[in-house]
Amino acid sequence: MSILAFDGRMGASGDMILAALLDAGADPDVLESVTDVLEVEYRIDETVKCGISSTTVDVYLTDRDDGGPDGHEHGHADEHDGRKHSHEHADHAHDHADGDGHGHEREHAHDHADGNGHGHDHEHTHDHGDDHVHAEGHGPHRSYLEVREIVENMSLEPAIERDALAIFELLGEAEASVHGEPLEEIHFHEVGADDAIADIVGAVLLCHDLGPDEIVTTPLATGGGSVSMSHGEYPVPTPAVVEIAQRADWSLRGGPVETELLTPTGAAILGHLADGVASLPSLDLETSGYGAGGYDLDPHPNVLRVLVGDGGGRGELVKDDIAVLETNLDDATPEVLGGLHETLSDAGARDVSILPATMKKSRPGHLVKVICKPADRERVARALAEETGTLGVRDAGATHRWIANRAFETVELEVEGETYEVTVKIASDVDGEVYDVSTEYDDARAVAAEMGVSIREVIHRAETAARASLPNRDSRR
Repeated sequence: MSILAFDGRMGASGDMILAALLDAGADPDVLESVTDVLEVEYRIDETVKCGISSTTVDVYLTDRDDGGPDGHEHGHADEHDGRKHSHEHADHAHDHADGDGHGHEREHAHDHADGNGHGHDHEHTHDHGDDHVHAEGHGPHRSYLEVREIVENMSLEPAIERDALAIFELLGEAEASVHGEPLEEIHFHEVGADDAIADIVGAVLLCHDLGPDEIVTTPLATGGGSVSMSHGEYPVPTPAVVEIAQRADWSLRGGPVETELLTPTGAAILGHLADGVASLPSLDLETSGYGAGGYDLDPHPNVLRVLVGDGGGRGELVKDDIAVLETNLDDATPEVLGGLHETLSDAGARDVSILPATMKKSRPGHLVKVICKPADRERVARALAEETGTLGVRDAGATHRWIANRAFETVELEVEGETYEVTVKIASDVDGEVYDVSTEYDDARAVAAEMGVSIREVIHRAETAARASLPNRDSRR
């Protein structure tokens, strides 16, 4: 089983996640799905942090001058990612406490104070032979619904779009909880700008390109000190990070330095994609990568490390952290019940079961049980309520299940000179030992109709053919 493990001892931010995944071998060409829609470009470079060669990623606007959306001098304090910006676009001077928590060095002059008052002065120019402007702090700010529309227009693969939207929903729910506002009314600031969209969608694209069976993270360091926001000075971790962590599977830890290390964007990406582990798992290591932040935090290397390898094991199944939601229905129509599997799956459900039940006053009804990832539970619960009209959804809390590694393969059946293709599902443990082969029913039904034989016969032939190929194949995923 392939595992992608983040080492969270120096926290995480969106651009550090991008950089670490690219350094581990993800294909940068997949990022074109973002640059084809947004007027941005990714600039990938190398740096050294405490002797560690690392990758950096910066996002630049490609069609704006330095004046932002209206070209006016403006200031804003942003609670959504802990950044405080005071922009004077006439001379490009910024005094800002950088909410990426790692002091990612940008192209302007910064008088940069961290949470304990220690100043970090960086001088940078963006003489890249063009007029492109770094996207951080520039470009439009959007509502949650506007961000959803942009992502939906990127023509992403369904699984990638679902993950990206889930991350923005996690961010939105955290903001809604902090500010006491409905999700639909949340207006993002920095995390709704082009660079944050590029970070989040880009991270999902790169994770899918690496294609691990499981993504995990060790406890994520938050740093320390405090950050300035529009309503005052707040301790690290910021309120949004705290809210995200409450919904995530992993844990937090303070330190090791007095500056912000874990940003809401980084927390949300890992909150949806990664399960928590106490320490790095045993891996037959295949590749690794380092994504650098901008601060020099000597003697601590300011890098996010990612490790990719085979998790091995001793024949056990895979532990999968889940949440279980359920509700009782006594007035749902067959049409509503019949459509629940599809609509709830679109919202992030992993499995949906509908069981007959006897309700109060001996009325017939149904018990709906839904399995989803812990980070998706609020979105799935909302979809369940909207689809059924139920007045309450019970949350059994985060738990786990033991699941098989699953691979789908196509086998060919030849009958009277005609070749037919049927998909079969191969179930195996973490050692790759196959213990079940099953035919996809829809394929078997369609082929049975074409061949003029029973569905049972197609299933038997397909599974026999699949099992015959097992000695000649590596059954590990």
